Amino acid sequence: MSKTFQQPAAPTRRSRATASTSVALASLAIISWLVSGCAPAVPGTGDQDSPQSSNSTAATTPAGPVSACSDGTAGKLPLPADWQATNNSTDTASAEPSAVAGAASSAADGTTATKPTGPATADTSGITLPIVATPPTPALPTTVISCDDEEVTVTDVSRIVTIDLHGTLTEIVHGLGLGANVIGRDRAADFPEAANATLVTPMGHDLNAEAITALNPSVVLTDTTIGPVEVQEQLRAVGIPVIFFDSARTMNGISHQISAVAGALGVPEAAVELNKLVGADMVSTLSMVPQDANPVRIAFLYVRGTAGVYLMAGPGSGADDIIKAAGAVDVGTDIGLKLPFTQLTSEALIKAAPDVLLLMSGGLESVGGPEGLFKIQGIGQTPAGANHRVVDVADGTLLSFGPRSGQIIKALAKAVHGLPE
Repeated sequence: MSKTFQQPAAPTRRSRATASTSVALASLAIISWLVSGCAPAVPGTGDQDSPQSSNSTAATTPAGPVSACSDGTAGKLPLPADWQATNNSTDTASAEPSAVAGAASSAADGTTATKPTGPATADTSGITLPIVATPPTPALPTTVISCDDEEVTVTDVSRIVTIDLHGTLTEIVHGLGLGANVIGRDRAADFPEAANATLVTPMGHDLNAEAITALNPSVVLTDTTIGPVEVQEQLRAVGIPVIFFDSARTMNGISHQISAVAGALGVPEAAVELNKLVGADMVSTLSMVPQDANPVRIAFLYVRGTAGVYLMAGPGSGADDIIKAAGAVDVGTDIGLKLPFTQLTSEALIKAAPDVLLLMSGGLESVGGPEGLFKIQGIGQTPAGANHRVVDVADGTLLSFGPRSGQIIKALAKAVHGLPE
């Protein structure tokens, strides 16, 4: 706990992001420094004279450039109306926070659950990736305004490399029905469908230009959560189209991020279909989260005990949105933290008074499991410490903000609130 983490300097890039988003990305860079077979040719080479397969979804070439960054992808627009709870009349996320623990909570479906105690693991074993019914036929070329303001032309999507800190882009491309085209991925994309793609970040999340160029990619989808950014620039220098997408990870931005990736790959209609599938999951999830006047207070801790990293999440971390969607209060935001991730102190933790500590499974393991976690100074003086209440979620799921998000939030809500399966 005495070790102070030095935040690396964020790379200087031209960006359409707001100043607040830039701060969020700088904090996300903290994690990127610390967390630690080629596919067969398929349609997507831009041959517009070729007849489309009778079982493929045809795409219409966009009338103008596709924007990889927008108010939508940054999460500044409302959650789509057809993604919202159907029978939840109480705005759980905006309710007044309370440190009261042990009270019964009422789920939106009318069931009642007593807030549990003790450790729990969110069951993500049954989560499946929503994928469009038939692989789409890309309409190419497309012109994309990358988030660094570069204009990128995409003529071939048959060999795609997807790289970001959370595995989001890989997940989206698979959901759009172009998973067979993904030949390279980052470590965070650990869902089963991604297994055949070559891992281009074998050591943590640092990129290597040679490892990527060896795959002969036709396009690279990335963002500024992974780097060093000089690698993406080297790829551009050798003629590979590289598109930077929005680094923001928010509930409201998921549908827009899906649409941006689909537009860049020339399959906008696939985004419409995928967003319907994801929206159905969201409606199911948000309709069952508890409506509680005294919502559970959750602190998301990003810890890597072996590296001496102990951070508490706050606004813009992504965890804040997930916690809110699960019918709880993000205590980092509630106590006024300014950055997405802040060095954990016993004083801040005691002030936050969390009912539940939320960690990634790998992080919890790195500190010796629940027993090791509760030995950390200050934790025992919180309601979560008194009740030994910690919930862990599998790495590669919690902050992915991809097509599986609705199911992930449901798994988290069940573990936090003790709801029946």
